[in-house]
Formats: sequence, C-alpha cells, structure tokens
Amino acid sequence: MRYIKHENSCAPDALEICQTNIPSLASGQVLVKVACFGLNRADTLQRQGKYPAPAGESDILGLEMSGEIIEIHPEQTAHQSFKLGDKVFGLVAGGGYAEYVAVHSQHLMPVPINMEMPQAAGIAECFLTAYQAMFIENDLQPKQHVLIHAGASGVGLAAIQLAKRHGCAVAVTASSQTKLDLCKQLGADLVINYQQQDFAVEIAKHWQGCDLIIDFVAGDYLNLNLKLLNIDGCVLYLAMLAGRYADKLDMAMMLGKRATVKGSTLRSRDDQYKTHLIKEFSQTYLAEFDTRNIIPNIDTEFAAKDVGSAHQRLENNDTMGKLIGCW
Repeated sequence: MRYIKHENSCAPDALEICQTNIPSLASGQVLVKVACFGLNRADTLQRQGKYPAPAGESDILGLEMSGEIIEIHPEQTAHQSFKLGDKVFGLVAGGGYAEYVAVHSQHLMPVPINMEMPQAAGIAECFLTAYQAMFIENDLQPKQHVLIHAGASGVGLAAIQLAKRHGCAVAVTASSQTKLDLCKQLGADLVINYQQQDFAVEIAKHWQGCDLIIDFVAGDYLNLNLKLLNIDGCVLYLAMLAGRYADKLDMAMMLGKRATVKGSTLRSRDDQYKTHLIKEFSQTYLAEFDTRNIIPNIDTEFAAKDVGSAHQRLENNDTMGKLIGCW
C-alpha cells in the first residue's frame, strides 16, 4: 500500500509517498480502505521528531480518517455492529496517512447522511477533542460562559458549535477579521482579535467572567486566563503554541478563584477511554450532522502527494478549520 513517509524532519517537503505492507488485524479491529485523512498539528510535531507515536501503535502519521471497511477480524464480539462495505470515519493512534489502516471497531462512527468522505475525515479529532474538553474533563452547564482561544482552529470551530448547541455563551480569540467572521457565523457571541485587542479587557467589558477557558496558546496566557475566571472555573490546556513555560503563576488568584488548571490530550488515551468518549459523543451529537445543525469545518482538501504544503500551512497558522488529505 502507499503511505506518506516522514523522516523526523523539520522540513514539510521531506514528506513523500512510499510503499509498505497492509497492516494485519488484531482482535476487535477492522481494516479500512482510507479515502481521506485529517491533518493535525500533532502530525507536524511527530514529523519533526517531537511527538512519537504511543508504544505499540503505527509510526505512520495520521490520527483520523474516513473510508470503507473492507475486512473484519474473524473474532467478532457482540458490540461490533459494522459490516463490510460500511462507510466510516474515526480515530486512530497512528497510521491515518496511508491507503489502509487497522482500526479498533469501537473507535469508528458511520459517515453522516449525505456527507462526502473529505468532510467526514475532518470530524473525529477536532469534535472529540472539543467534546472531551467540555463534557468529559469538565461538566459544562447550559448558560455558562466559555472562552475559546484559537477559535478558528479545527477544535475551536467544533467547540463553538457544541457549546452553542448546549446553550452556552461563547467568546473566541483569533488573529484576523476573516477568522473572527467565521467564528461569528458558527455562533460565537463575542469575537476578539488578539493582535489588535487585549482579550482580558474585552471579556471584562462584556462578561462578569468565564466558567471555562479552552487554551491552545499557553505561554504567558495563564495569569490572564485566571484573572477572567469565575469562582470554581477551569482553564483547560490542549496545546502550547506560545511555548511550554508559563509566566509566574499567581497562586493567590488561583486559590481565591478555587480554579482548576489542567491539561488534556487524546492520542495517548487508552482504548477504553476512547470507546467511552466516542459512544457519548455519538449518542449526543452525531445525529446533528445528519440534520446539519452541526457541520464539519473544512478549509482545504489536498492530494496526498501535496500534504507537505498542507503541513507548511499548519505551521504558518494559515488555516480556518481542517486541512484534509485525499488519496
């Protein structure tokens, strides 16, 4: 099969299409012929040698894909409801940048009605991460106030939609008016250009505070986030685009707010956790894609041979939503 090879290189153009063996199946897995795959910042970090695949997982890039089931492991269990020929999308811990991938059957979901494969490939990682942040790692309640940094990222755009469907008020930060317009279109109530405005000042003008802050930036945002937090609020870190080290933590403010500051990842979670997450998300929100109350947010589709260019765009922060690779 074809796959996209990486050599722990800082250069996106080092990615190339090569040949390898089709993966064999373990009990509980199915083989999916991949149509499209989503690109994530984790892929660029892995390409650079900074984020290796979890032990025992494929070292091929790619955390999500869409395609067709073409083989099912003979040791079937009662919960495995998929059949040959089903169109599916879902999570993988590695191996998405390939023509075929072995997937735990409980980490797959059916492609929504009337949805094309590129759109389906852009759902799993961002929407499951957003759902996890709000409803697994936190107990977000209707009418609460949520601030989402990097609001025009794939996860940010997913989080806006899920929070609004849950009846919450949503504020976002982004780097351009075009990005803010997209966030507004998807339901954001308050949009802030962090390059021209002080987000802490803008939030304080309009809200008494935030109950949940979802942050991909890290760096010196920590105390600013704490300042905006309501009592018993939470700051959840999903990435560290501005660096791994924060400024000096204001412990008095954190204690006074009874704040929770936590970090979360998805790729390294065990199969049981991912199964639970996907089941909850599917029961709550998957049908919303059928009715288009929630939509995947696709920026651009790339041919598999051009994925290096897509990696460059991710690293340049030149995206609004998901980049998708297609075979």
